[in-house]
Amino acid sequence: MRTIHTASLYSRLVMALFLFVWIFPALAQRSVDESASHGNQAEIVVTLRDQSGQLMTGPAFVSLSRSGFPASEAAANRGRAMFLTAPGDYTVQVNASGYKNAQKEVSAPMPMTADVDIVLERKGDDSATASTTASLLAPKAREALDKGFKALAENNLHEADKYIGEAMKLAPQDPQVLYAEGFLQLKKQDWAGSESTLRKSTQMDPNNAQALSALGMAMVNQQKYEPAIPVLEKSLKLDPKSGYQTRWALGKAYYYHGQYDNALQTSQTALTESAGKAPEIEMLVAKSLVAVGRYEDSAQALRDFLKNHGNDPEAATAKRWLQKLAADGKIRND
Repeated sequence: MRTIHTASLYSRLVMALFLFVWIFPALAQRSVDESASHGNQAEIVVTLRDQSGQLMTGPAFVSLSRSGFPASEAAANRGRAMFLTAPGDYTVQVNASGYKNAQKEVSAPMPMTADVDIVLERKGDDSATASTTASLLAPKAREALDKGFKALAENNLHEADKYIGEAMKLAPQDPQVLYAEGFLQLKKQDWAGSESTLRKSTQMDPNNAQALSALGMAMVNQQKYEPAIPVLEKSLKLDPKSGYQTRWALGKAYYYHGQYDNALQTSQTALTESAGKAPEIEMLVAKSLVAVGRYEDSAQALRDFLKNHGNDPEAATAKRWLQKLAADGKIRND
């Protein structure tokens, strides 16, 4: 009888341990894909913020769908909702009282955790996100910001510093003000400071193409080529006409990350869009042509650069590249 009792007790302990380790966490999680085993699930963490960057405190309902079919749903708790589900690509949809419905795509490869930040817009304003956030500024902050942007456009950094500094004092958490401050830091070649400030701006307003472009440029100037690529690609996706500077920065990132075909295509487009305003792009095109094996085309591009911009600081580099191509037997000697 003692042996049977001990075995029974042991079985109960094993069962209790099983319940504690496996079932209780599943019950605590609001959403679990029943078709996937626990060990093969991915975690999706959705964070909801208002336009000031603060976590949502009001009621919000979050749902996941996959290939158009509902996958899971949960009520947000203090601005967050967490899901355990099968790995894959999902659409996150948010419905919150007083706010416009929001939607975002997320890829959740197993076994990684995928974090999704969603900024919700209040109802009653159909303008674009950037102008919506700007319209929430108090009149004095709005006036200072407008003057700061005007000074930046005129490349008057002293005046820009004055007015954007004033806007920062009045509205230090506004994404447009942070964008202005980050862009000013970029102009001052404070790459690290610019990146830090622009990250704050884009976290609050993730669809501001201009802020994303500036963030990508700050990263490229710090030789952070790989992480800069998706930032700049998103900027161009949001605003394909954002300007040649964005494509120029993306072309550099592609080139130094070894994506030479993309670098050539992007830099050639940037060169066309620049209409001669940035001859340095011609050097990036020439380098990309070498990287893809089009040596004669590269040599011609370098010769054109020297002919048209012989006094440019990059002229010495162009001569060295031409000499090296010739020395390596890559091009015909003229």
